Amino acid sequence: MDSVLQALRGAFGLMLSADRALVEIVWLSLEVSLSAVVFATLLGLPLGAAIAIGRFPGRRAIVVLLNALMGLPPVVVGLFVYLMLSRAGPLGALGLLFTPPAMVIAQSILILPIIAALCRQAVEDAWIEYEEQLRSLGAHGPGAALTLVWDIRFSLLTAILAGLGRASAEVGAVMIVGGNIDGVTRVMTTTIALETSKGDLPLALSLGIVLIALVIALNAVAQVVKDAAQRRYG
Repeated sequence: MDSVLQALRGAFGLMLSADRALVEIVWLSLEVSLSAVVFATLLGLPLGAAIAIGRFPGRRAIVVLLNALMGLPPVVVGLFVYLMLSRAGPLGALGLLFTPPAMVIAQSILILPIIAALCRQAVEDAWIEYEEQLRSLGAHGPGAALTLVWDIRFSLLTAILAGLGRASAEVGAVMIVGGNIDGVTRVMTTTIALETSKGDLPLALSLGIVLIALVIALNAVAQVVKDAAQRRYG
């Protein structure tokens, strides 16, 4: 019990003193995760909306596949990206392996299906409700999809936050493609795993507390924005 209390005191001491190593790790984590969410959102929202209102052969199979990909094993994604970016891989000449961009790529692949699948469901529900109205206004195809995405944009925050939660909690894929290099690719989750195995509990606990606080804060801000928008636009 004394060792736990001592570790907690050490963790809060690191946070209150804004320990340089702690700040750098947190900043890199945010940079990587938020970048991945931006890329996945830019690809996932149009993809989900297109599948939602599209009617084409094999659509049901694509929906099933997209839902299945929400549970992609992170280590498998990490291995795939590693093979693509390794020197012997097709993208090895880019020299991205064991760099933050490689981690962004891996996280983007992981969260793209989540954002796309949740967007598809939300847009499909909205399409059922507004299909006749949109068709009467001459909206169809990509135009109708974009209209619906804009109309339910605040509801789609849930999909984006789900992607952010997956990205911020990721360990396996980023460790494989990033290498967990100190000062270069070491993020909160990989540092927590490493420092816990080394017995450095103060740093691991401080990063865990910061990680949870950031997730709660981002979700709180998103909820406030969503509630404010609903009050304003009804």
